[in-house]
Amino acid sequence: MSAPQSSSTADSGMSLHVSVYIDPSNRTAFLEHFKPCFEAVRAEKECTFFEVFSDPDDEGHLSWVENWSKGKEWFMAEQITKDYYKPYLAATEPMFVKPREAKFYERMERDWVFSKAENLK
Repeated sequence: MSAPQSSSTADSGMSLHVSVYIDPSNRTAFLEHFKPCFEAVRAEKECTFFEVFSDPDDEGHLSWVENWSKGKEWFMAEQITKDYYKPYLAATEPMFVKPREAKFYERMERDWVFSKAENLK
């Protein structure tokens, strides 16, 4: 039996999955502060995907997925340090009712990627 092949490569990028928990009464204000940051992030050439999700059972639980063409080390050194995060974080972190959750994932090979055009409707 041959050795297992790596499920990702160093230059295949990564995916960041984030969940925040806010008081539902702050949802509109949170999204108003989040929108400029969302727009700035998705304009970055290394950002290949960004989708935000809402928990149907908890209006105060929002999650998002960001896919990046570069890895975690690059993200921590070059991306998360950008100035446009500062006003978003200053305005929204006080709204958190529990700590933000963030997890980095390595991308699998292309055989494990699929999306239909309907996904963007």
